[in-house]
Amino acid sequence: MSGVLPAEAIAALMRSGAISGAGTGPARLQPASLDLTLGPRAWRVRASFLPSTSRTVAARLDDGLAMQKFDLSAGAVFERGCVYLVELNERLKLPRGMKGAANPKSSTGRIDVFVRLVTDYGVAFDEIPDGYEGPLYAEISPRTFSILARAGSSLNQLRLKAGPCRLDDAALTRLHEASPLVAGAANISGGLGLSVALTGDQGLVGWRARRHSALIDVDRVGALDPGDYFEPIAAPSSGFIILDPDEFYILASKEALAVPPDYAAEMTPISPGLGEFRVHYAGFFDPGFGWSGSGVNGSRGVLEVRSHDAPFVLEDGQLVARLVYERMATRPERLYGADLRSNYQGQGLKLSKHFR
Repeated sequence: MSGVLPAEAIAALMRSGAISGAGTGPARLQPASLDLTLGPRAWRVRASFLPSTSRTVAARLDDGLAMQKFDLSAGAVFERGCVYLVELNERLKLPRGMKGAANPKSSTGRIDVFVRLVTDYGVAFDEIPDGYEGPLYAEISPRTFSILARAGSSLNQLRLKAGPCRLDDAALTRLHEASPLVAGAANISGGLGLSVALTGDQGLVGWRARRHSALIDVDRVGALDPGDYFEPIAAPSSGFIILDPDEFYILASKEALAVPPDYAAEMTPISPGLGEFRVHYAGFFDPGFGWSGSGVNGSRGVLEVRSHDAPFVLEDGQLVARLVYERMATRPERLYGADLRSNYQGQGLKLSKHFR
């Protein structure tokens, strides 16, 4: 079996013990990913770190990187600007030939919480090496809003892969010709190019985060007033906006995207040489995202944008990210948006599920 594993294969790994600590129910299974959950053990740490090839995470914490250990059983506040490490409930014992990747959930990125997976002996964030056996940790760093989370909260998700699965540009072009990924011509070079939309019929093209807002409880859905946390950005008459350094923006792609059922996709940032900004949270797109089976209806990609050290002009239609597509090992029995509670199917410009 070569490709990205569907939910059914992930469930089989849970039953066999290759994934432990995840429970037995299907509630956290998406078509091509598993929602990971925070365990009770958490630490505030001095700085972000990687263990290196010779060290475990526990050994690095004992080196003096841990400032405070606390229990997440009853919930705790993660303050913006601080870095935390939480041991996840899930543990892996992957067979040889299988590796994994992790990403923040869509709702996590849209509240500007930086979450990265860390493994023992890890040399890169969000990467799980072939045949990995051991615990999983989440590094959590809220950038704009402080959050309330608890054991069992889910901030990131896991995708498992076997063998080569990423489509090169030639294969991606053929896929677009057979099953359009966007309406009209596709910008394909190192993936499917995405541009930013700064014009809109409704006059609203984005949101800019307000600082010093109240806590966000990551487990409460539809509870918050958007105006308390974000200010709307009207369509600029100039055709551009200026990103202020260290501010957080929610924008949307011009393109309405589709991910056919036999494929999964992931958003990746463009080269920093193309601008002083970053679409800084890569995201998974499950099979069936924006796909209708008859032409492209599509769902727009939501972009979590932050400028770097200098103000930067972002123009309507400017290239901001790329979407890479990967083959599924088998088609999932259930697709994104079909008989699933899919928060962002058919989305336009949309804040996270926490907001009314």
